[in-house]
Amino acid sequence: MITLFLSAALFAIGSIGVAIRRNPLIMFMCIELMLNSANLALATFSRYYSRIPETLPGGVELVANNDLGSAADGSIFVFLVMTIAAAEAVVGLAIIIAIFRTRKQVDADELSELKG
Repeated sequence: MITLFLSAALFAIGSIGVAIRRNPLIMFMCIELMLNSANLALATFSRYYSRIPETLPGGVELVANNDLGSAADGSIFVFLVMTIAAAEAVVGLAIIIAIFRTRKQVDADELSELKG
């Protein structure tokens, strides 16, 4: 359970960083931190739910047909989020580099209008 608190703390730090910082590179790093905290929570839940026994001591059935899904479900979602985060980083950094080449600055407050 401590990993869930760590995940929540990392997500809070990332969201505060996105709200406070004006540099798009640092904002992307904070977004990556938020995505990785979600990965940590997914992996924690996957590990926790894979430990639930199907029968209690004494032969009492807890889950009939393992309706909770397999233990790999959380790992699949972690891989999916990592893939999306990598694509987001590539596209975001390409946009930031293109903006820096044309305007010679990357302050988020100054980048509010779209000019060609």
